[in-house]
Amino acid sequence: MKSLPLGISDFRELHKYNKYYVDKTLFIKEIINCDEKIILLPRPRRFGKTMNMSTLKYFFELSDQSAENRKLFSGLAIENEPEFDAFQGKYPIIYVSFKDVKNTDFENAYDKIKNLIAAVYKSHKYLLENLEEDEKIFFQKILYKNANQNELAESLLSLSEYLLKYHSIEPILLIDEYDTPIHTAYANNYYKEMISFLRVLYGTVLKDNINLSKAVLTGILRVAKESIFSGVNNFGVYTLLNNRFSDKFGFTENEVLQLISDYNIQEDETEIQKWYNGYIFGKTIIYNPWSILRHIYTREDGFKPHWVNTASNEIIQNLINKSDPVLKKEFHLLLLNQSITKHLNEDVVFYDLEKDSNNIYTFLVFSGYLKAFNPKRVGNKLHYELKIPNIEVNIEFENILKTWFAESYTNEKVYDLLRSLTDGDVKLFEQILGDFILNTLSYFDTAGKNVEKVYQAFLLGIFVNLIDNYEIKSEQESGHGRYDIALIPHDKTKLAIIMELKSINKKETKTKVLSEAIKQMKERQYSVSIRNRGYERILEFAVTFDGKRCWTKKADSN
Repeated sequence: MKSLPLGISDFRELHKYNKYYVDKTLFIKEIINCDEKIILLPRPRRFGKTMNMSTLKYFFELSDQSAENRKLFSGLAIENEPEFDAFQGKYPIIYVSFKDVKNTDFENAYDKIKNLIAAVYKSHKYLLENLEEDEKIFFQKILYKNANQNELAESLLSLSEYLLKYHSIEPILLIDEYDTPIHTAYANNYYKEMISFLRVLYGTVLKDNINLSKAVLTGILRVAKESIFSGVNNFGVYTLLNNRFSDKFGFTENEVLQLISDYNIQEDETEIQKWYNGYIFGKTIIYNPWSILRHIYTREDGFKPHWVNTASNEIIQNLINKSDPVLKKEFHLLLLNQSITKHLNEDVVFYDLEKDSNNIYTFLVFSGYLKAFNPKRVGNKLHYELKIPNIEVNIEFENILKTWFAESYTNEKVYDLLRSLTDGDVKLFEQILGDFILNTLSYFDTAGKNVEKVYQAFLLGIFVNLIDNYEIKSEQESGHGRYDIALIPHDKTKLAIIMELKSINKKETKTKVLSEAIKQMKERQYSVSIRNRGYERILEFAVTFDGKRCWTKKADSN
């Protein structure tokens, strides 16, 4: 059996070392037959974008290596297609990958881009013999990294002109991970500088450039057209919400079944589905390729997260930190394997991420942290059901929420609060919770509408820390109604807990509100479904809130 292609994202290198390859070469045919001249293919990280782009490079490239490159496709699916002879080795290629532009300041990121484009020019140094004197001067400025910012922004456009002039064939432009510099700039607070430069770099080479035969770009997001692709015509964007190209990134179900059969690990199929499956691109079920390969390689260590550890979740963490309590509550519902319904805005403007929760959810879907399915039109917008795709990502969500709470409160305080609750010490729980509310929730949070939802989200976020030993439920039907929160221990000898949350209006007293909450719990028999599961020790109590104060009352035991 061939060895796994771990850490290899170059098509030629993969074949040089005779690595296992999941045949995605029909991607080439789909690119050829796509009518748009400019094609953008956003997909999550580690889903095969760089491998596919290098495959395009070695297929189309007109060079001294064209005959050798042809051999790379021997026995692969594209070899049997009429496009193989018609297009293989026929086009000059401009290939640049921005996947490693991850610097913490604009100056170093800009220098990195300058070096990358200089390397592209170096690969076409033969063009110098056919250039006019002014063109040679410009070429050498880019090559030797002496160009100013305006000249660098025009470099790809100029290179396309030089290649057409030399070969009499319009080149193909391939830009891998076009938006990595944008993500990094946003996370490190130099977004405006980077977007201003890239708007010119991409705009000049893509907008009405008659020198290009075709351009293909990959990335994670479609950054809003108004921000970076303004005025670019004949532009096709195929995201993971579209059916076209849906099986060309990541592993399909049949490809995974073949893979685990080839490596004789069929007994892992069910757990592989739970841990690394669950993505939906268009209508195609997709597995995480990075995690599948890593699991096979480290199989003796058991199932564990792989993909989520390949990059920082800094942007996601920051978005959660700045989000409102309602979004945090929705995150908790996702952790409980429930779905939520949202409109996804495919034209993302980074500066608007924090302004609209729909933008945050779009970012999470396109980044691979959520899956979108069951689209339904509401008015003139499509709404999708969103869900965490698998166990691996679910663990990451737990860690993100735990980190948020760990940064908000000391670990000792959280421990004391949870211990008082699981011990059934309602009065101590009231005291510690009151301190938390006083010190962490703003008056705005607790003075507007849907106050109970604010507190519910607040508590559910804290209770994430119990998820290893408890089922954490909210808004679940039981008896004749729905309880607000329930903590159900995996160990049936331990105390199960049901909480009813109420806020006080101006005409009520805390005593009245607490009594009515207890009465509601008893009349609607919230404990029935838990008791029917074999739990004998059940604590029911009410919590009422008035601004930054809270009180509790325990129901009489049955």
